[in-house]
Amino acid sequence: MGQNVEIKDSVTLGEVLVIDTDRSFTGQDGHTITTSRDGHGVPGRLAERLFDLNLGIDHVYVLQNTVTVRRSSPWDDESAAAVADVTASFLRFYLDDEEDAGSEEK
Repeated sequence: MGQNVEIKDSVTLGEVLVIDTDRSFTGQDGHTITTSRDGHGVPGRLAERLFDLNLGIDHVYVLQNTVTVRRSSPWDDESAAAVADVTASFLRFYLDDEEDAGSEEK
């Protein structure tokens, strides 16, 4: 269930990675999430998944279809690709085999 988020473009500027997508994650208000300031809703869940990558990410800002991610060191291709992969698959959801089998019995 769900669809991939298309990554239209991404740019790195030192410690900042900006990802432009084809989906809106927020309304007109941006959401700032840091390691010391929890987020909520869709932007908060996306930030949580990005923090869980353990790439040194300390700040995520989500405004409509743009995700801006900062970490303490410059971005390398592998780390930037990991963030892009999490963002691209963020709106996908599949039940695992156990949950799927249980729903067929009902």
